[in-house]
Amino acid sequence: MKGVFFSSLYFYLFFCFGFLCSWVSSKNGPERAAFPPRGWNSYDSFCWTISEEEFLQNAEIVAKRLKSKGYEYVVVDYLWYRKKVPGAYTDSLGFDVIDEWGRMVPDPGRWPSSRGGKGLSEVAKKVHDMGLKFGIHVMRGISTQAVNANTPILDVSKGGAYVESGRKWFASDIGIKSRACGWMRNGFMSVNVNSGAGKAFLRSLYLQYAEWGVDFVKHDCVFGDDFDLAEISLVSDVIKQLDRPIVYSLSPGTSVTPAMAKSVSGLANMYRITGDDWDTWNDIVSHFDITRDFSTAKMIGTTGLMGKSWPDLDMLPLGWLTDPGSNEGPHRRSNLNLNEQRTQMTLWCMSKSPIMFGGDLRNLDDTTYSIITNPTLLEINSFSSNNMEFLKIAATKVSNGIEQTLKWHSRDLEASTLPVLGLSNCADSKAGGWITEGLNQGLEKICWKENLEHKYQAPLCLFKRGSRVAMDKEATDTHHDQVELITSATGTADVCLDATLKRKRSSEAFTRGSFFPCKRHENQKWDLNSNGTLANNYSGHCAIVKYNKAQSIPTGVRSWVATGREGEIYVAFFNLNNARTVISAQISDLAEVLPGKKLGQSSCKCREEWSGKDFGVITGSIAAPVESHSSALLIINCN
Repeated sequence: MKGVFFSSLYFYLFFCFGFLCSWVSSKNGPERAAFPPRGWNSYDSFCWTISEEEFLQNAEIVAKRLKSKGYEYVVVDYLWYRKKVPGAYTDSLGFDVIDEWGRMVPDPGRWPSSRGGKGLSEVAKKVHDMGLKFGIHVMRGISTQAVNANTPILDVSKGGAYVESGRKWFASDIGIKSRACGWMRNGFMSVNVNSGAGKAFLRSLYLQYAEWGVDFVKHDCVFGDDFDLAEISLVSDVIKQLDRPIVYSLSPGTSVTPAMAKSVSGLANMYRITGDDWDTWNDIVSHFDITRDFSTAKMIGTTGLMGKSWPDLDMLPLGWLTDPGSNEGPHRRSNLNLNEQRTQMTLWCMSKSPIMFGGDLRNLDDTTYSIITNPTLLEINSFSSNNMEFLKIAATKVSNGIEQTLKWHSRDLEASTLPVLGLSNCADSKAGGWITEGLNQGLEKICWKENLEHKYQAPLCLFKRGSRVAMDKEATDTHHDQVELITSATGTADVCLDATLKRKRSSEAFTRGSFFPCKRHENQKWDLNSNGTLANNYSGHCAIVKYNKAQSIPTGVRSWVATGREGEIYVAFFNLNNARTVISAQISDLAEVLPGKKLGQSSCKCREEWSGKDFGVITGSIAAPVESHSSALLIINCN
């Protein structure tokens, strides 16, 4: 126990020392995000419904149990300004609390300390008194509710209504209704940042956040599919000029590429590179390629807003959770088993993603706690370098008593293609690939015939039923893990193609093609136009199919490497198979990607983190048995 105590104390003191050493001479205080930010976010456990009491209860646990492990931010996620009353949900309209200037303010029913115009200042003070930092989620632009109410715009420099060219400016003058938030169309829209009034409105928002005592802002619906570089640039500039340092985070991350991220990395401190991560194995697996791409592009820990910036893999959906888009608070355990949870935490730390825990801390079990506070992983997350995917590995997969050994090199990877159905702007020239085919008994299929990889490839087809479109099992059975299916062409339609872009907040939902239970709603009614587009007039978007090329490893294993601040070498083996697999690597191959680390030139010892196994002195190669969906974390020290 004494060794564990001093190990934890050493980590805490070093973390604090490193943070203090990052202090820069600036009116804005310390360097921002010197390490990947670490904390707790309310979304995975409460969705939008969290109350002040529930939030502060979780913050207290962070202060007591996680602060010494480097967890310092507590973030309330979206819609803290929405009234929790019948009829209110994630994309409802008319239930938000706004001030006279059209700015969102806390719902006093859920945040009683906000009464009297105090906003979230009392909550922030309590968080600061715990020794923590306070964060909030905000949306793009201006709310539809403020535009409908046509509130005046505040000029913070004069303390009154914004006046330009001899007239007072209002919300309807700056709101761009044609640019509503894709996944919350009733909620928010972009503002005209080229106008003085638009700039004044955004300044008034962030000045208010600073006055409340906010330390962290998660800015949503401005990145990925919702990319709005103009608003990001303006907000970043406003934050620079504030007297209070604020860490700036961008979201969501669907369709983000390294090229897009490079355009904002200097403007922010962290940015999502995936869709919403939930507690499914498929969601975890989907992160491996994107993390590889960003490490290859040298995007980990680059220069950011008044500090550094970090690619963000989203919150950790472990412990006690709710469901996406739910009005119900935490009510279930994570669907990930122990092996899958370890794999997720290991990948997040090896790729140096910000660590934001999402479970309800009031029900934090010992197993989950041990994973999110593992000292080796947290050391890697904060202080490791040279983090990259390592491809020169071999594996022996054991299935039904039969061993199959495969070896491969980075040049041996094969490209595979899978169709992914999503939503696009109807003006996209690639959206016009749909045709209709007649079936027996007057039924019809609508099939995507554009951009097939070869003439023998089966097209992705939809089955038309009245005004609805649902998946045709016969046409897509080979890709059953990509979409939800109905049982037959004549059976009851369980799911329908849905054009509500908010569905894309879940990465798994997006890869399934945005199919959700049929509700006879306008966002599930589609028109096949003469130009080949399959359009939904309610959302204004078209369905499109992309055949994404992805490098695949035949046996479904991956590996990452990194180096520690004391010269140690970290090697993580990931088994994505459904069977136990022995994964190995040659020491000479590791030495090739990590030159100067004495690998192969001296005596090296190795141990595995999760099992505690000591491998002793290693020569030639290193191998570890890895259970299905699990990981092995090897720590190598060379004399």
